[in-house]
Amino acid sequence: MTSTPTADSAGPRERSILVCGAGLMGHGIAQVMAAAGHRVLLYEPERARAEAGRERIAGNLERAVAKGRLSDEDRRAQLERVAITDDLASAASEAGLVVEAVFEDEAVKRSLFAALDTAASESTVFASNTSSISITRLATATKPERRKRFVGMHFFSPVPVMPLVELVRGAETDDATESAVRELAGELGKQVIVSLDRPGFIVNRILMPYLAESMRAYQEGLGTAGDIDAGAKVGLNHPMGPLELADFIGLDVCLHVMEVLHGGFGQPHMAPPPILRQLVDAGHLGQKTGKGFYTYPRS
Repeated sequence: MTSTPTADSAGPRERSILVCGAGLMGHGIAQVMAAAGHRVLLYEPERARAEAGRERIAGNLERAVAKGRLSDEDRRAQLERVAITDDLASAASEAGLVVEAVFEDEAVKRSLFAALDTAASESTVFASNTSSISITRLATATKPERRKRFVGMHFFSPVPVMPLVELVRGAETDDATESAVRELAGELGKQVIVSLDRPGFIVNRILMPYLAESMRAYQEGLGTAGDIDAGAKVGLNHPMGPLELADFIGLDVCLHVMEVLHGGFGQPHMAPPPILRQLVDAGHLGQKTGKGFYTYPRS
């Protein structure tokens, strides 16, 4: 088993990786960490939710075996590396790295990081999977001494498939922390891009205005959802159309990131379109609720 990198440890230490949040992103992050040989603690405050996340990992691994991509021996070994917990303090005390993957809400994340900071070792690296929130602001939830070991580590969904990690340095993130995260991402088979700590970072800074303009085109009746998506797929050679991509991401997530971008830059093209707010207000969040710009399952 490989050792978990820390930013300034004196030598290799067999310490676990704590993943906080067992949802769509969290369970995927835990899976790729275990696949790379790390012991993983998957945390949720409700143990049943942590267990559900581990069961999703088990299902993913079983499908990989069925498709011939993974041996049954490797499936068992990877799953055995993932343990669940509802004891945050105990888990944090064992971790060399903490990856936060909870709901995209700054107050929720700050509260979690403050609690982690009291329990984790001084050398433990804190990484946030946030897709848009300032790393510098999140780091201020921790003691000043921690902030050099605080970094953005933004994965993309589905985590076991998407090969990119967006590394975001906060104002106080040091070189050793960046190096530790780069090394880990390499073990996971991910390509790293580095972004300054700006609203939306690199990928969502580009993506969300594109999705917003597609939504405005749909709202104005420029074309059907199918025609707008076909235009992007066939005309731009994109693998997925913008409206179906928004449904896949989650319309509530899209709304939140657009609000962050618009608040940070004040540019009209970054503002969430009314149609997006209406869908979210109605509880139509895309694939996860069965309805968004499309109704699911789609034939």
